[in-house]
Amino acid sequence: MPTDQFGRQIIAVKPITVPSTDRGIELRVKVTAPASGENLPVIVFSHGNAWSLDGYEPLVDRWATAGFVVVQPTHLDSRRNGIGFDDPRSGSIWRVRIADLHAILDNLDGILAKAGGLDSRIEHDRIAVVGHSWGAQTVGALLGARVLDAAGVPGEDFSHPAVKAGALIAATGTGDTLTPFAAEHLPFMKPHYFTMTTPALVIAGGKDQSAMSTRGPDWFTDAYHLSPAPKGLLSIAEGEHTLGGIAGEKVAETTDEDPTRVALVADAISAYLLHALKVDGTAWTALHDEAATSDGAWSIRSK
Repeated sequence: MPTDQFGRQIIAVKPITVPSTDRGIELRVKVTAPASGENLPVIVFSHGNAWSLDGYEPLVDRWATAGFVVVQPTHLDSRRNGIGFDDPRSGSIWRVRIADLHAILDNLDGILAKAGGLDSRIEHDRIAVVGHSWGAQTVGALLGARVLDAAGVPGEDFSHPAVKAGALIAATGTGDTLTPFAAEHLPFMKPHYFTMTTPALVIAGGKDQSAMSTRGPDWFTDAYHLSPAPKGLLSIAEGEHTLGGIAGEKVAETTDEDPTRVALVADAISAYLLHALKVDGTAWTALHDEAATSDGAWSIRSK
């Protein structure tokens, strides 16, 4: 049983198979939670491109320490599944990702029952979704965002009634600014945020230059600026796409390794979700106060 940096024990159970359809590969999840406690809020986390249920431990363990039960799926795009752009399933993976999260939420009690009886320890009215990069666009759909078609018309509503709040880390921006590669292979990267009404925290790095967009780092703030209140925005001046290494320690794709930055991302999400889920707003208020003394290294806005 792992122990976090404050000495509090957490548990992790994997893999747990989730009922799913039209997927071809079993949907499996990992559950991480405090070893004790009742009425715990839940986070369902969607990983970035190519990752799996084994990634993002620096975030997940810290959230479990803060009192959350965290459920992490392995989506079809995980590198362990070997599905490339030439695979006929590639064009629909964005939809399967969303279906994965729906399957988890629809079967949440059964999943958590297999993780040591956690189903009896959660608060069913306090469920949030969080995602990074492609995962951020995936969870955005459950918060109410839609995908624009080729004619610019918003598509299907994939929101889920169980979801009460969320957080989007390095979320896809809007506008006709996709690079030729992205436009050809990832045409679904056109979110419509005007319908994303569920409370959410948006996190963006000031040095996150996406290879999928011709715009600069401000592209990653669209989810905040274009969606209706209530929303929060955490801007991290020196943050790049992995924001210090949120996917894991010593990960090769991390170009801005900074454990302090990772802790900031994790703790800001915990604080926001505890506030938005009406558990305790103290940490979120304190974070606003702390931002005033950060000397511009990071800032928080709310609307």
